[in-house]
Amino acid sequence: MAQRRRENIPHLPTEEQYLNCIRCGLCLSACPIYRETLRETDGPRAHVVLVRKYAEGELDISPEFVDLMYKCLDCEACNAICPVGIRPADLAMEMRQVIHKTTPQPWLKKPIFHGYFPHPLIQELSVLPLLLYQRLGLQTLARKLGILKLLPRQLQDMEHMVPELPARSLRQVLPEEIPPMGEEKHRVAFFLGCFQSTIFAQESEATVRVMARNGCRVFTPKQVKCCGMPAAGYGDIDLVKSLARFNIDLFLPLNPDVIVTDCATCGSTLKHYGEILKDDPEYAQKAEAFSAKVRDISEFLMSIDIRAPRGEIRARVTYHDPCHLVRAQKVRKQPRDLLKLIPGVEFVEMKESDWCCGSAGTQILTHYHNSLAVNRRKMENVRATGADIVATGCPGCQMQLTMGSNHYNVNVRVVHPIQLLEEAYRREEAQIADETSTGE
Repeated sequence: MAQRRRENIPHLPTEEQYLNCIRCGLCLSACPIYRETLRETDGPRAHVVLVRKYAEGELDISPEFVDLMYKCLDCEACNAICPVGIRPADLAMEMRQVIHKTTPQPWLKKPIFHGYFPHPLIQELSVLPLLLYQRLGLQTLARKLGILKLLPRQLQDMEHMVPELPARSLRQVLPEEIPPMGEEKHRVAFFLGCFQSTIFAQESEATVRVMARNGCRVFTPKQVKCCGMPAAGYGDIDLVKSLARFNIDLFLPLNPDVIVTDCATCGSTLKHYGEILKDDPEYAQKAEAFSAKVRDISEFLMSIDIRAPRGEIRARVTYHDPCHLVRAQKVRKQPRDLLKLIPGVEFVEMKESDWCCGSAGTQILTHYHNSLAVNRRKMENVRATGADIVATGCPGCQMQLTMGSNHYNVNVRVVHPIQLLEEAYRREEAQIADETSTGE
């Protein structure tokens, strides 16, 4: 039995690594959850011990065991700091896969992950009630009358997380092919994420426009499906593989130079398709080829001869590193360089900019108080910068920071870096139009 259990956990530490681990504990200083609760069982070292005990047949899966594995934010800070090479965050994710396969799962899990995430049209219909709530003025009325204060604080926070929704999803309105403005230099396939299409459409529209302004012919397949991260976070690796195969078959025939995404979470998943399908004889090579082409938008733009905008944005701007960008993809410098291209921006570095914001997908739903406690530390650091704007390249982080700014009363606008860049281009164009009309 122990042998079978060990085979299901690829990153299980060796005996030597394990003995070094239980004498160390350096990871505790980097774990946002442990730093808030100061409970050893919440820390990465405890995850290593628990998974090891399970693999050795000394421990079975209990509800408490499951909760500890799902309490992990998967921010990967423990992976980065571990001096003996153990990857505790990966262990927790692999343990979730085992839990998914070997224990009864909540009845709602299958409808959500198999009936919702792989189907863009159902996702679009699901936001309709929220869209009507915003567009019919009910949100404004509820806020003015203070009705929201009658709700539990968790629901109040969630209500403030959602930005103004687009009337139609970007998937429905964005042309599948957009030509470059000027000479064609790059052939780009744009991976439109679920959140980007239904909730953050304005910023993905900005992403496509900025690429077109910089010589890119942009292809955005409308049939694109979820990258697979939500299913991966809940242990359903078979669904992740199925979604990966679909997206690979959709994008590779386009023969793009690169596959670009403006979502840190999507990017981290797409770059791992090669690893996820490495044992698939039909898709292993195709998955490697796919992942090798994937770039975050900041990574791509700073790798080409991008034209700096001339329109000014006079603001003090700071940047929050999404965990799925800074650690999962090693993209740290490029978003900052992108912001520094904008005339008028005063960039100020934030203390602990790569400390998790507490989002981690659904933590605000499943572990509300932990999520809020981790976010408090982030918002204190945002406040200390005195910034007018905090930029970040992950929709989950954007929603969590927006929630935090309201909850902790921090007066700051939360945006994707690409939005500021595109705003600067538009100001430049408006200025040129004004000069032309006045004959200057």
